[in-house]
Amino acid sequence: MSPTTRRLTTAQALVRFLSAQYSERDGVRHRLIAGTWGIFGHGNVAGIGQALLEAGEDTMPFHQGRNEQAMVHAAVGYARQLNRLSAQAVTTSIGPGATNLVTGAALATINRLPVLLLPGDYFATRSADPLLQQLEHPVGADVSVNDTLRPVSRYFDRITRPETLIPSALNAMRVLTDPAETGAVTLALPQDVQAEAYDWPAEFFAERVWHVRRPGPDPVELADAVRAIRAAERPLIVAGGGVHHSEAEGALKALVEATGIPVASTQAGKGSLRYDHPAGLGGIGHTGTAVCDAIARTADLVIGVGTRYTDFTTASNTLFRGDGVRFVNLNITAFDAHKLAARPLVADARTGLEALSEALAGHRVSAAYEDEYRAGKARWEEVVEAAYRAEDSVVPTQTQVLGALDAVVGDDDVVINAAGSLPGDLHKLWRARSPRQYHLEYGYSCMGYEIPAGIGVQQAAPDTAVWSLVGDGTYLMMPTEIVTAVQEGLP
Repeated sequence: MSPTTRRLTTAQALVRFLSAQYSERDGVRHRLIAGTWGIFGHGNVAGIGQALLEAGEDTMPFHQGRNEQAMVHAAVGYARQLNRLSAQAVTTSIGPGATNLVTGAALATINRLPVLLLPGDYFATRSADPLLQQLEHPVGADVSVNDTLRPVSRYFDRITRPETLIPSALNAMRVLTDPAETGAVTLALPQDVQAEAYDWPAEFFAERVWHVRRPGPDPVELADAVRAIRAAERPLIVAGGGVHHSEAEGALKALVEATGIPVASTQAGKGSLRYDHPAGLGGIGHTGTAVCDAIARTADLVIGVGTRYTDFTTASNTLFRGDGVRFVNLNITAFDAHKLAARPLVADARTGLEALSEALAGHRVSAAYEDEYRAGKARWEEVVEAAYRAEDSVVPTQTQVLGALDAVVGDDDVVINAAGSLPGDLHKLWRARSPRQYHLEYGYSCMGYEIPAGIGVQQAAPDTAVWSLVGDGTYLMMPTEIVTAVQEGLP
């Protein structure tokens, strides 16, 4: 072994590599893979399990979960709380341990949130065939159950030789830190390759900093968007999750206060403006507020910022019915920027909003339009007060429970929910006080998300109070992670 190489197993090399990866945005660095979740069994205990044990907590913190899907949910909650700048890895055994990842992977990819999946896989050498838990495919000997992760991963590779880990691991980090491409990333690890020794180039373990870009808008697209906004009489901004991921809340507030354009929020975008901002109309769509949906029905220009325009946001494409309504979509992902035949503005949300503010200097909507939506907002606040007001009853209503919670949460507390009827009431009624307080997973609306996600959020923000709101069905699906919370010492 030369001084420029290190002899390690593939699993040892992967753990060492991950410990030296960092993200950076706006001059602030974060550990990219901040820890690894794992459940060990056939296919990963003697490889990556041993590597994690040898590395120790200082090199790669380890967290033991109770359910593989829940471990992905915890990692997703962690990444979302930190605006996608830091993530966690999840390792499982082959077979059922690996396939239990699929639902969590779909949730991560649909919500554009980074998580690294490291499932065990069958022997690459086929020295033991068929293996315990092996799917024997009649026309594809190279097919394993891990292939179910392909359609729900933004990047997928099976590491069939130690040396193939080098380009694949670099590609994995590239995708995890790309704001337009991020989601679940899967590196399937055959159990024999995990334990195979190799002379690794020392450069592979060098510290790497992955810059998270903030691309600005194309001048032609920007000019087109500005013309459309200046010509509109009843514009409406729809703020999506991209506002939070980009930390663009301040830029949005500046644009709104300069132009008077009101803001509607998707489930992922709620909290982009504090609830009591006069231009914040609350949730939009099927679960939206009365004032927000009334303005949306008569808008002549809809400005989407970091939104995917799901069916709940558009009320199944029935909401935006104003005469000659047009769309401008500011999104870092070109795929989303072109939705609804929009004028695309492909850019980072914060950079794009700042460019719009500069180009729209001196422009403001009419006083009559501002008076209209502010009056509607005031009427809706009366509805919220009535829903929250406690009444003498043996069993409180769901909205009264939310009112009780509203009275005790701190401005920076985090409220988590995902499924059932609660997302509708929360979207309409919750008074979001800070950008990260409202944590609704509604891209996949996955039952069982709330408790493990609360663990991930608590790990990312240990001094923050976290409230996981669950209905009976979602609680019964995945209550075991309460044990994990106790084990991790998390309230």
